[in-house]
Amino acid sequence: MRVHIATDHAAFELKEHLRARLAEAGHEVVDHGATELDPDDDYPDLIIPCAQAVVADPGSLGIVLGGSGNGEQMAANKVTGVRAALAWKPELASLARQHNNANVVSVGGRMHTEDEAWEIVRTFLDTPFSGDDRHARRIAMMDAYEASGKIAPSA
Repeated sequence: MRVHIATDHAAFELKEHLRARLAEAGHEVVDHGATELDPDDDYPDLIIPCAQAVVADPGSLGIVLGGSGNGEQMAANKVTGVRAALAWKPELASLARQHNNANVVSVGGRMHTEDEAWEIVRTFLDTPFSGDDRHARRIAMMDAYEASGKIAPSA
């Protein structure tokens, strides 16, 4: 699987660790930065292009990292077609994929050890969308709102 990844300075070391683990697991990793530790970088500059790449690359998934993961999730979700979930344990990563067909996971680099973060990421990548009608319907409702700006109640 192709995996897009990005971070700001707050999780730079974690990104480097995850890149190596992803490659070892057989994933094709596309690194959107940061490419060097710069305490003055701004996460939207790095996260938004990563999220755009996920949307432009069907079948791929994304990982965005920061100190808490909150801002990175918010930035990724500004990109039309992204469903980014902040996951702070593997169960949340699994549910984001199963129920919401999330295509980006956000992880806080200051919140987890490298092994904990890897388990969250691994779970996210290994878990498929369930395809259940109720979940597909809800995702379609969000997609319709994103396209029109109007809430269309389910039938």
